[in-house]
Amino acid sequence: MQKVNYILHLKGVFIQFSKDNRLNPTHISLYVALFQIWNSNRFMEEFYINREEIMGFSKIGSKSTYHKCIKELNHWKYIIYYPSHNPFKGSKIKMFNFETSSKQVVDTYSPKNGQALVSINKHIQTNKNSNKLDQPKNENEVIDFFKKENWPTIEAQKFFNHYQGIGWKVGGKTKIVNWQATAKNWILKAEEIMSSRAQSREKSKKTQSTVSQNQDNLKTSKNKNYNEPL
Repeated sequence: MQKVNYILHLKGVFIQFSKDNRLNPTHISLYVALFQIWNSNRFMEEFYINREEIMGFSKIGSKSTYHKCIKELNHWKYIIYYPSHNPFKGSKIKMFNFETSSKQVVDTYSPKNGQALVSINKHIQTNKNSNKLDQPKNENEVIDFFKKENWPTIEAQKFFNHYQGIGWKVGGKTKIVNWQATAKNWILKAEEIMSSRAQSREKSKKTQSTVSQNQDNLKTSKNKNYNEPL
């Protein structure tokens, strides 16, 4: 049985939820349901669950959604999930301690199947680092990135000013997760536009050349049929 402070744990895990863009409301609902069962089991090291019961608590109506979310919570180190694959025996769960106090416990448990676990603190730090890509530090960082892609400074400034003006959101609605990926899409789009314009200019030149070849300086057709009456 672990010593878990109910309030500190929930505070800590919800702080982590706010930093993790991978989660959706179903993940959070499922975690809260598991936490409630953990609490009713007096925070035992490991406890068994019943799928129907957990789906009822978390309001998840689809078995496929349930299995997807619980496996993702396991993969993202919010829990350790031991599926039983036995209809007469429930699956087993181990919860991590997310207390925010200075005495926070970092789980170092290594399951028998050899799955490697990282500490919770390292997991949190990784998410912090990944969040830094939502927008560049400043305009110079964007200019340096465009230079590496062999694109001029003016194009980098256009990109920076555009997204700075709309709050680093795609279409002004969806928050950018990785600004460098968005910049590469900007460059690809610019290349498409330049290619399209070049093709249009080339087509226009050919048209003008054809017209010029069929006309003399007096604007009369060189292909005139002289059998026609004047």
